[in-house]
Amino acid sequence: MLELTDIEAGYGRTRVLHGVTVPSGKVVAVLGHNGAGKSTLLRLAIGLIKPSKGRVLFDGEDITSLAPNRRVARGMAYVPQGQQSFGQLTTLENLQLVADGRREGRALVDAQLDRFPALAQFATRKAGLLSGGQRQQLAIARALITEPKLLILDEPTEGIQPTIVAEIEQTIMQLAAGGMHVLLVEQHIGFALQAAERYVVLASGHVTQTGEGGKAATSTVRAAMAI
Repeated sequence: MLELTDIEAGYGRTRVLHGVTVPSGKVVAVLGHNGAGKSTLLRLAIGLIKPSKGRVLFDGEDITSLAPNRRVARGMAYVPQGQQSFGQLTTLENLQLVADGRREGRALVDAQLDRFPALAQFATRKAGLLSGGQRQQLAIARALITEPKLLILDEPTEGIQPTIVAEIEQTIMQLAAGGMHVLLVEQHIGFALQAAERYVVLASGHVTQTGEGGKAATSTVRAAMAI
């Protein structure tokens, strides 16, 4: 679905990614310490920054030069770090804002309220008053309303209470089982590798290890990251 080949990119004169290649896969996990270039890689995948070298392929098409909105129109959705939402709008208004103008928009909203019961419970609460975990669920729900082929998640369980971490992890597994592709940056290595078909380890913007996911890969990756 998504393939990044020989990517070099950064900010101004600062090079962050150095010849990074990420293979296609149903679920691909990008792992590494803080500052490794993981978030930059995801921002590049959705088109927020442009590579100085390399190609981005999506569904077999070269989309390297496409703007983010055109990537979204082709079926990509991005959930950045930070549990982002419109804090002064209610939970339901946040969802409706994305659903407006879409065919079956109300059904898409209802599907996400079914997926995340806490959002249904607090549908009339302002998003800024939700817990961090609930705001993260809201951010994922907003992305899913766009009916993406590929969901890009940057640290979806960071700083979230354990019960909601489990719910988000279950949701990711269910989405993948249902046919959605996922590009995942995740701090919980065990879960990331359990969910992933393929994984990539980054260090200082370089790929230091790649392989197939699964529980057996956990010790190998931990050793590579010296955790």
